[in-house]
This record gives sequence, structure tokens and C-alpha cells, in this order.
Amino acid sequence: MDLPIEVAENIYQIELPLPFALRSVNCYLLRDEAGWTIVDTGLNTSLARGIWQETFAALKIAPDMIGRIVLTHSHPDHFGLAGWLQELGRQASPGPAPPVLMSPLEVQFIQATWSRPQDEWFQDIHHFFAWCGMPEELISHSTGGVAEIRQRTRPHPQVTELIKPGETIAMGGRKFQIIHTPGHSDGHLIFYDEADRLVLCGDQVLMSITPNISRWHFSEFNPLKRYLDSLQQLASLKVRLGLPGHRALITDWPGRVAELQAHHAVRLERMLAATDSGATPFQVSREVFDFSNFTPHDIRFAVAETLAHLDYLVWQEKLSREDNSVWWFVTR
Repeated sequence: MDLPIEVAENIYQIELPLPFALRSVNCYLLRDEAGWTIVDTGLNTSLARGIWQETFAALKIAPDMIGRIVLTHSHPDHFGLAGWLQELGRQASPGPAPPVLMSPLEVQFIQATWSRPQDEWFQDIHHFFAWCGMPEELISHSTGGVAEIRQRTRPHPQVTELIKPGETIAMGGRKFQIIHTPGHSDGHLIFYDEADRLVLCGDQVLMSITPNISRWHFSEFNPLKRYLDSLQQLASLKVRLGLPGHRALITDWPGRVAELQAHHAVRLERMLAATDSGATPFQVSREVFDFSNFTPHDIRFAVAETLAHLDYLVWQEKLSREDNSVWWFVTR
């Protein structure tokens, strides 16, 4: 992985490795007179911790210069090292630990997932995939790695502060608008600097890949509608540079937003066609995705993303859903 690159004045990007198909996550360091702000943290692995240490050395950042840690959302690849980084700052200074800032909905997400007793978590996710029509043996196979991912989010941060949409936050000598962009996660936030037409966009808008929009047992209903609604609102932002959570920087904001909208329109048509004679979410996912090279992690997300699209089609009144021993979707 490359060491930090200055992608805009006083904003550095650091790319951290991930042990699944995404390959890496982009995190950011913003410098101003008050110190350094970290935006998103990576997954807690020894390799990622080592790269953070190399980054601090390269930029001459002492641990007590970390002023705060800001999260776009609390998925493990963005949240996993928040507690470790906070502890690093706490040990280096006699003052309070640097706070971790996130939206209220993302705090709820942490409580419902990473902080939940593991037995309860596995019971809930087992029931969820059973309702999706996934075979019993595949449920065990596809959820087998969740325990390790949960562990990669520890230690959890001890000092947190809530930030809310509509407020502004000063980072890197800039004033960012805090914008709620639900869909990929319920409380996902992006940070928009109108003066410089720059946006820290987390996983809301990505190049070359599409953000995963899934419906889980702990999610609010119809995440795809909320994602598409937020995309429509973001299309009007004047953006010269998007700093995403994965892959390349975004230089054609309206063009990429339009591509994401078109992608989901095509995906919805494929999902609708796959339910012509009625099907479970698992059956539809097998029709739409190629499972032959999928890891258990990939299968989990494919089924949950399928359910999000099927729920959207129910909202559009193109499908109906029957709740028996499984969720059964059929064309109206």
C-alpha cells in the first residue's frame, strides 16, 4: 500500500488493506492549527496498524496530535481501528482521549452488531437468512467468518460524540456541511466543503464498484429507496473532487451519480424478471449473481442486497411478498 498522498490542501489519503474482495479502504487525515482529524480508520489488523504507524512517522504526527476521529459510518472497515487509534492518543497525552464522532444511528448500529453478545447476534442472523430461503448448511458456511470480523472492531472506542446532519464541522482548515446519506448504512454521513467543491463521501459514491445496499435484520426498511433518494439530492451538489472510502478519486461527480442510478435501474429489472414465477431472496440472488467464485462474505452480502431490491419492488407495487416459513416474492 502507498503511504499518504496529499489529495487536496491539508488532506492526506491513506490506503489500508482488507482481507476480503474490497481489497482496501481509503482513510483520510486532515491537518489544521488544532491538530489532526482522522476520517475513517480501517479494519483492526496488524498490517493496518503498522501502516498507520508508518503514516504518522512520514507526516511527523505524534499520537498526542490526533485531535479526533470522525466516522462516515460504522461498518468494520471504517470503524475497526477507531478504538485503537483513540487509545493511542490517550496514552500519549495527560488530557482526555481524542473523541470518536459519528451519527446517532451509527451508534445504534454498533450496539446492535459489534457490541451485541455473539450468541444473540448469530441467532438473529441465522433466522434472517432462513427467512431469505438460504439452505441450512449454507447459512452456517456463510456466517462462519462473522466472529472474526466482529473481533476486528475491537477495542471499541470509549469516548464518543454525536454529530448530526445539518450541522457543520471544521476539519483541515475547511468548513464541511454534514449530510445524511442513508442506504449503505442507516446513519451514513458525508462531509461537503461547498467553498472548495470537495466532498468526503465515504461509501455513498464510489468509482468502478457500486456501494452495497443491503437490508439486514437490524436495518430500517427499504434502504434502496433511501439510497436512491439521497443520490438524487446529491446529484445537484457542485463537486470538483470526491474523496471516497474505496477505489479511485471521483472527478466527474454528476456522471458517476448517474451511473449508479442506472446500475440500480438495471438491477431492479433483473430482480423483477427473476420473480416471475415466485422466488425467495436466496433464489433470486442465485439468478442475478454468480456464486461460483463467491466467498462466504460475498454470499451474505449478495442475499442481503437482493432483499433490499425486492423490498423496493414491493414498495413500487411491482411485487407482492408472502410471509410463511420464508419470504416469498411474486410478480403482481
